[in-house]
Amino acid sequence: MTSASILIVDDEVDNFDVVEMFLSSSPRDGSQSEHYQLHYAASGQEAIALLEICKPDLILLDVMMPEMDGLEVCQYIKSQKQWQAVPIIMVTALSSKADLARCLSAGADDFISKPVNSTELQARVHSMLRIKHQHDELQHLLELREDMVKMIVHDLRNPLSSVILGIDLLKSIDYPPEKQQQRLENIYGSALSLQRLIDDLLQMSLLESGVIRLNYKTVDLSELVQSAIQNFEAIARQKQLTISGQLSNAPQQPASIDSNLIHRTLDNLLSNAIKFSPVKSEIQVTLAPLGDDAFKIQVIDSGPGVSDTLQDRIFEKYEVGTLMDHVDQIGLGLAFCKMVVEAHGGTISVQSAPSAGTVFEVVLPTMTSQTSMAIA
Repeated sequence: MTSASILIVDDEVDNFDVVEMFLSSSPRDGSQSEHYQLHYAASGQEAIALLEICKPDLILLDVMMPEMDGLEVCQYIKSQKQWQAVPIIMVTALSSKADLARCLSAGADDFISKPVNSTELQARVHSMLRIKHQHDELQHLLELREDMVKMIVHDLRNPLSSVILGIDLLKSIDYPPEKQQQRLENIYGSALSLQRLIDDLLQMSLLESGVIRLNYKTVDLSELVQSAIQNFEAIARQKQLTISGQLSNAPQQPASIDSNLIHRTLDNLLSNAIKFSPVKSEIQVTLAPLGDDAFKIQVIDSGPGVSDTLQDRIFEKYEVGTLMDHVDQIGLGLAFCKMVVEAHGGTISVQSAPSAGTVFEVVLPTMTSQTSMAIA
């Protein structure tokens, strides 16, 4: 983790060493001392010039300085949008309430009186940095959500445009009858893409809120996997892909799972495989037992694979990654898969295929004594 950057502004050079010593000394509560990147400015003008260079997380600002005093510096910094969130602690020898009110009116977030006390300085610095960290995390989340909305709108628009275009073509009296079936398959595939994306959004919301419950049913695993494959055969044909199910080693005993949610999980994995597979390649779906009490499902494609770095993050919500240019990827479906699989007490992982491509593997327990379970 990067050390916090602190800009110390004081025209008395000797005060720099004092502040550095106080911030580097061990707190009296016995905890470890913090490590900060300290930057110094001997005037208000120098402090403003250093902002872009040191990018401070916190500013310790002396009030009484010649030419441009601390109040003027504070007002200027807080007037700049990119620095408004940086906390400023005014360091002042002034003690009247009117003087302290002027510091706050100038935009200061806190103040500390001279002579500076080590314990108080450490506590106030730690407090302001905690607030700055919380602000940065919130800002990052807001940016992620904004990017997410843009990507969702983009992904919704593409299949919707295909549906509208396909229907317009079918309505045309000049459209060749022999091409109608292919056009209908294209429309159906686009409509399924819309439905999956909308369902993912709704299910993610329910899973996170804990409202949804797992409805366990005893199902034949081979039939479940084969059903998921059949749902995507028409879509795969559009890209000249084949989907093969290797189910000869499938578990003989039925499994107790929420068949709808696991089906949706397989739908997401197959959709992902089709999206990243090159034309005229094969997607394999395998089902095999793991002893008597678990089974695994693998979806194997011949796409670009997933880097080791991305493998650690690919199941995170909003993680987009960059696998192929000109391929929509919104980082939601795999997060949904992870939540569903873990709610069943299972695991999901990804690794590169031995030759080329990607292997997504789902491991689930075969049976459970429960008929329903709340999502925590």
